[in-house]
Amino acid sequence: MQAAQAPSEVGSMKIGIIGAGNIGGNLTRRLTALGHEVSVANSRGPETLADLAGETGATAVTAAEAARGAQVVVVTIPLKAVPGLPAGFLDAAAEGAAVIDTGNYYPQRDGRIAAIEDGLPESRWTETQIGHPVIKAFNGTYAQDILTRGLPSGTAGRQALPVAGDDAAAKAAVRELIDELGFDTVDAGGLDTSWRQQPGTPVYGDQGDAAAIEKALAAASPERTAEWRA
Repeated sequence: MQAAQAPSEVGSMKIGIIGAGNIGGNLTRRLTALGHEVSVANSRGPETLADLAGETGATAVTAAEAARGAQVVVVTIPLKAVPGLPAGFLDAAAEGAAVIDTGNYYPQRDGRIAAIEDGLPESRWTETQIGHPVIKAFNGTYAQDILTRGLPSGTAGRQALPVAGDDAAAKAAVRELIDELGFDTVDAGGLDTSWRQQPGTPVYGDQGDAAAIEKALAAASPERTAEWRA
C-alpha cells in the first residue's frame, strides 16, 4: 500500500477543513502533502492546532475563516455541532465551492434529531442547517485508511468510496480529489438516496473496490438503518 504520493499534478487548490478530529486531521495531512493550500479549524480555536499546523504546513484559523477563498470546504464535525457553525461561514468561499459533509448521525452522541429519525437523510439535514448544497463523502471511511490505503489510479482492487450529492460539478470535483488521494469512487446518487451510505448500512466501513461498494449500496435498506439506531 502507498502511504504517500507526489504533489498534485492537477494544480493546487485552496481547501478549508472545519473539524480537526481523526478524519479532518488526516485529510489535512494528506492534502497538504499533495500540495494543496489547507486552512484548518476546530471548535477550540487556532492556538490549539499549532502542532497539526507545524506538522503539515496547514494554516490554523477560526471556523469563521476556514472557507475564505476555498474551492473545497470539508465539514467534519459531530452533527450536534453543525447548527453552531458561524453564520455565513461559507459566504467568502470561492464561487461554486464544493462542500463535503463527512458527518454521521449517532443519537447517543448527537441527541435525537427528529427530522432524521423521521427519514430525512443525514446530509440533507446538514445541508438545510448550513444553507448550501453538500456532497456526502468519507463518512464511512476509517480515518487511518486516508493515510495508508491510497493507491495509484488503475491499481487492481483499489479501495473505493461512495460519493452522493445533487450538484454534478461539485460531485465531480470531490471525486477527482478522492482519486488524487488514492481511492476510486462510486457515484451513490443524489442526497435523497445518501441514506444508503449512513451508519448501519452494508457500505459503512466497507474497504472494498468499486464493484464491492456498488453491491453494498444496492443492499442497503431503511429498516436496517432504523434497527441499527435503536
